[in-house]
Amino acid sequence: MKVFKQRDWNETKTNDAWSIFKIMGEFVMGFEALQRIGPCISIYGSARMKEGSPVYEAAREVAFALSERGFGVITGGGPGVMEAGNRGASEAGGTSVGLNIELPFEQHNNPYIDRDKSIDFDYFFVRKVMFVKYSQGFVVMPGGYGTLDELFEALTLVQTSKVDPVPIILYDSKFWGGLVEWIRQTLLAEYATISPKDPDLVHLADSPKEVVDIIDRFYAKSILRPNF
Repeated sequence: MKVFKQRDWNETKTNDAWSIFKIMGEFVMGFEALQRIGPCISIYGSARMKEGSPVYEAAREVAFALSERGFGVITGGGPGVMEAGNRGASEAGGTSVGLNIELPFEQHNNPYIDRDKSIDFDYFFVRKVMFVKYSQGFVVMPGGYGTLDELFEALTLVQTSKVDPVPIILYDSKFWGGLVEWIRQTLLAEYATISPKDPDLVHLADSPKEVVDIIDRFYAKSILRPNF
């Protein structure tokens, strides 16, 4: 059995201090590219959804409709739902942004991103700041761990008032219904780890029209403005 020794840890050399400059560079690059982008909606979802699948086509339709209303569309820049979102925005002549991340699998830039709005990141946390800072709403399609991470990042920031309330829409009640029920029954009712109003931070939708209607109703009463 290997015994941990503090000396071994102390002798490990890292470049932590120098990493600050790379992180700072990614923030500057993102801010410079997106600072005048205007109101946008982020569309999250699985990279594994294929063209022609119900989820892919729904994301494409949502993005098209949002673009017609003057919103830009931000995605993670990769295949699947991300491609569908950028494709719908591009087909409608809208702003199409891709926040790409370097991964050992799945991720590659899709061809529907505006050339000047395709941004590559090494750090997930920098990329998530860009999503939150420049999005006035989030449409969360079915997805995996990455989608869940992005969803709960947005929920946490709204819950803690680090950003103003924005619409957070879960598309496909069959996919998300179990999670919403668990939030209500387990987190709230059984363990009281969230506040009574917290489950209302998310909306369920089962059609592109419902998604757009939720966003329309929200901004009929709220002002579009940068998040921070």
